[in-house]
Amino acid sequence: MEKQWYVVHTYSGYENKVKANLEKRVESMGMQDKIFRVIVPEEEETEMKNGKKKVTKKKVFPGYVLAEIIMTDDSWYVVRNTPGVTGFVGSAGSGSKPTPLQPEEIAFILKRMGMEQTRIDVKFELKESVKVSEGPFTNFTGTIEEIDKVKQKAKVHVNMFGRETPVELDFSQIEKI
Repeated sequence: MEKQWYVVHTYSGYENKVKANLEKRVESMGMQDKIFRVIVPEEEETEMKNGKKKVTKKKVFPGYVLAEIIMTDDSWYVVRNTPGVTGFVGSAGSGSKPTPLQPEEIAFILKRMGMEQTRIDVKFELKESVKVSEGPFTNFTGTIEEIDKVKQKAKVHVNMFGRETPVELDFSQIEKI
């Protein structure tokens, strides 16, 4: 069985407490091989107060925590009986297994939080020709001029209107020709 992401419903305002409780239970019950990351989706919000910039963390999904789990009866029980947890999102009845998030859903959420779900390990090289596979430049071809492996981005010179235009793209948006 493989690990997948699940949405855990909590009492509103208890998200961080549930994360801490669940992490403690995972350790005390030896479930590290079944329950992995537990995150409270947050994003930074900048607001101006009295002429000063103030950056605060805002919960993206109040009342919910995301957990990366290999779903078994044991791992379901540990999460379900963690104080503050009211249930899983996407489970029909009390005994039924919840529905995991789709890979693209969790990738979008983690990216929005500034975290990466999976690193794309593609061996792009400088001066290599690539085709843009998604985004506003789909089907354009270009040449890689810069590679940033940490940010998983490449600067690609795309031929538009008869001239080379530099475009920064995610590795996931380009493919080798």
